[in-house]
This record gives sequence, C-alpha cells and structure tokens, in this order.
Amino acid sequence: MTTQRFERSGIHLDQSELLCTKGCGFYGNAAWRGLCSKCWRDENQKDKQTQIQEDWALAERLQKEEEVAYASTHQTAPTQPPASGRREEKKPKEKASKVKTVAKLFSTSTKTPPKKDHISGEAAPGSSGGPRHGPPDPDQATRDFIDFLKPLRPGREIFKQCRAFTESMFYKRELGVEELSECVQDFYQKLSDYLHTQFKGSSEQVESVMDEVERYMMSRLYEGVFCPESTDDEDKDLAIQKRIRALHWVTMEMLCVPVDEEIPEVSDSVVKAITDVIEMDSRRVPQQKLACITRCSKHIFSAIRATKGEPASADDFLPALIYTVLKANPPRLQSNIQYITRFCSPSRIMSGEDGYYFTNLCCAVAFIEKLDGRSLNMSSEDFELHMSGQTPAPPRPPAPPPSLQQVQSGLDLLTGLGVRQERVMEGARRLESDLIDWSQDVEHRVHGALGGPPLEAEGPPPATEGPPPATEAPPAPSAIDADNVENDLLPPPLLPQLFAG
Repeated sequence: MTTQRFERSGIHLDQSELLCTKGCGFYGNAAWRGLCSKCWRDENQKDKQTQIQEDWALAERLQKEEEVAYASTHQTAPTQPPASGRREEKKPKEKASKVKTVAKLFSTSTKTPPKKDHISGEAAPGSSGGPRHGPPDPDQATRDFIDFLKPLRPGREIFKQCRAFTESMFYKRELGVEELSECVQDFYQKLSDYLHTQFKGSSEQVESVMDEVERYMMSRLYEGVFCPESTDDEDKDLAIQKRIRALHWVTMEMLCVPVDEEIPEVSDSVVKAITDVIEMDSRRVPQQKLACITRCSKHIFSAIRATKGEPASADDFLPALIYTVLKANPPRLQSNIQYITRFCSPSRIMSGEDGYYFTNLCCAVAFIEKLDGRSLNMSSEDFELHMSGQTPAPPRPPAPPPSLQQVQSGLDLLTGLGVRQERVMEGARRLESDLIDWSQDVEHRVHGALGGPPLEAEGPPPATEGPPPATEAPPAPSAIDADNVENDLLPPPLLPQLFAG
C-alpha cells in the first residue's frame, strides 16, 4: 500500500531519511546538510581549521611577495642624501607593520572591541572610565528565571554565568548570525557539562534547567538574532510565502491526504493544527516555537485517526503536514525554522518528539519548494496552467489493463443479451395475446353461422358497488325431471309389428 501511494503522489519519507547522514542516530536538518547539530559543529570546525591553514598559507605567500618587492625597490633606489637617513631607518619598521597587518586580516581571534551601541538599542556606556551597564533585563523573564533557580543549590552560579554571557552577546553585534549561534551553542554545551559534573543532577533535572536557561537568554536576545539584516532570511520568507500562495489550488486528493473534513471532529482538528503553526511566529523562545509545531502535529495525527479509525503512519502524516502548511501559509516560516535551528537547545532538535516533528516540518517545506507536476500525478503542462491561474482541461481517465478490458467487454455482452431476451419475451407475450383474441373471434363466427346465440366473451364479472345481491333459490324441478313419475298413468309403449307379404 505504501509503495502504491509513493508511485501515485511522490510523497514518501523513510524514517532513516530523517536521521543524521553520519549515522549517529540523531535527527538531521536540511540547514546543516542533513547532519545533526553535533556532527555539523564537528564538520564546521574541520572546515574552519582547513580555512585557517589556507589563510595562513596565503598570508605567508603575500608576506614573502611583499618582502621581495620591498627588497627589489630598496636595491634599485638611488642613494639618498644624509638628511633622509632618519626616513631610511623607519622603513624596516613600516615593513614589519605591514606584515603584521596582513597577518591580522586572517586572524581567527574572536575578541572584538566593545561597540558604542548594542543590539537592544539602549544607550551605550560613555567613554569615561566608569563601569559599563548592560541593557535592562526583561522583567518577567528575569523574575521567572530567578524564581526557578532559588530552590537549586548552584542557582546563584547559574544565574551569574547566564547573565554575564547574555550581556557579552550585546557587544558582539559585528559578528554574523552563524558566529552568534556558535557562541550560544558553546555556552549551552559548557553549562550542560557543568550541571552534569558539578551539580550531579539527573538527566531530567539538567534538561529542565537548560530549558529555563534557554527561555531566559533567548527572551533577551530575540530582537537581535531573529531574522537579522545580515542574512537572507527575509528574502526566503517572501519566496516561500509567494510559493505557497501560488499553490492554493492543491487539494487533499492531489496529496493523498487520508483526512475527511466532512467529519466535525476531523474538521476541528485541522483548524487547530493550522492555528498552532501560525501561532509559532508570535513566540520568542525556540522551545516555545517547537511546542507549537508539536501541538500542530498531534492535531494532525488526531484528524487522521478519526478518519481512518486506526493510528496514523508516517506516510499518512507527512502529506497531511504539507497540506496544513499550504493552507496556513505561516508568516516568516523560514526565519522561524532558521531561528530554531540556530539557537534551540541541541537535545531538543536532535532527538525526542519535538525533534521528530521539527524535522518533518523542514521536510514539508523542502517538498513545497520543489513541488512539481510529477509529485501531484499530473503533467507538467497542467501544473504550469494551475500555477499561472488557468484551469486545465479535465484529465482523461487512464486506460484500464487488458484483463479489465476483457471483463468489461464480457459485462457489455451480457447486458446486450439481457436486452435481447427482454425483447423476445415481450414479443412472445404479444403473440400469446393475439392467439387468444383470434381463437375467440373464430368461436364467435362459428356460433353465428350455426344460428346459436352469440357467445359472450369470457372474462371476469364486472365489479359492482355496494353489498353483493342476494342469492336466488334454484327453481323447483319439473315433473318430467323427477324420478318418481307414476308409470301407471302412461299409455303402453308401441310394439313393432311384422307383416307377411
């Protein structure tokens, strides 16, 4: 059944296709070339090391070329008057300064001087030697975080580290969003290791603390790291929104979605799923956005289960999720996906329920971006007509297989024989009626020729209204018909006589 659906709609996703391509067992992500966050960071570090080596090789080559050019210029220059001796002494210093400048261009140091302004837009500290003051905390997020940490023994240290890191992020505006993401992920990893070793808490306790840390930090950093101007996230948002708007004509039947919206319970679940995926954009914390995706997915599973009367499979879920995204057209979809990918806690998107649903959403968006006529079981011409707003001619039904054609011709032959038999039976009934009329006509003519009373046509007596007439008594038999006739009163019978002659 699954194979037939794949051939018909082109929508099929194996469980293995959701996992990291390195085979580590965690869920991968299209933004990380199919890798999980851990493998992606390892690969990214390798790429950076390779790039660093290439940059240093280029710096050394430029340095040598500059030294050769300087030596050549120094040898061919005419002798200067003694008054310029001081200038000649400065040239080696200038050469060393240029070499350091070239090397500095390829330095990988992440140390950056404080900027006069920061992400949150508050006034930066003055140039005087006074202490620097970071931006004020969002009231509710800070209070909730402090209330959560109060019962914990290392709560003060956790809050101190989180506050210091968050304030340091405000002065890294010149970094790209990927570098900011790497800084946040490194902090997550270091704090998680600290909680496992120093705090010695269980995995559930550590995960609970990390959730609160993420909620506190990303509530403060949201304005500066969500859809930054240095990325093309906004262009991707407009492109996917325009694409979904152009696919408004796609129906459930085209995607083979096993959902019947005529059922009230199913219709309510579909509406809730659409509402949840739209609500994702109004949340500020990555885990809250993931929670919206999870609720949306659970409503989809409920709709499929109510329609089929049995639990839904992965092959049923993905087409239904694609249909939900097409009908919802969520705002800033790509920006939200990138924000979750960059700043969510790795444990949430690498494994577990949230990671599974988020990976399926990424697959659904990728499918929508590459959707074509073959995926919807239609020709390229019809697909282009739909995309341009025109209505193509209704498709011709596919030719049945030869065996089905033979069965159909046999059914047609039986139908024709049935019609012919009905005609024969109708003719036989008319012939029988004609024979009855002819025989009655012959009897009338025979009786008329013999002088007898005309025969009445046999038939049922006419119906009379009211009560039936009283039955008359039969006539009394005559004497001639009686059996006790007095024989004595009769004359003797005649006897035959013989004459001789």
